[in-house]
Amino acid sequence: MKNKMTDLRNHLFATLEALQDESKPMDIDRARAIADVGRVLVDSAKVEVAFLNVTGASSTGFIESTPALPHQS
Repeated sequence: MKNKMTDLRNHLFATLEALQDESKPMDIDRARAIADVGRVLVDSAKVEVAFLNVTGASSTGFIESTPALPHQS
């Protein structure tokens, strides 16, 4: 899968930067639409985390996962 949560984060930060551009700020309605879509993606990620917790699976492909650090004694 190509799009990851890190991509969403990057798009949302780019939206913030575009809103702050004094010479040509992003249209508020467009920024609101981006935020709304981002909210839906975050909500779906929450469902995926719940799925991972219930099934014990290690990944769904949408949420990037890294191996846990080894426990130190």
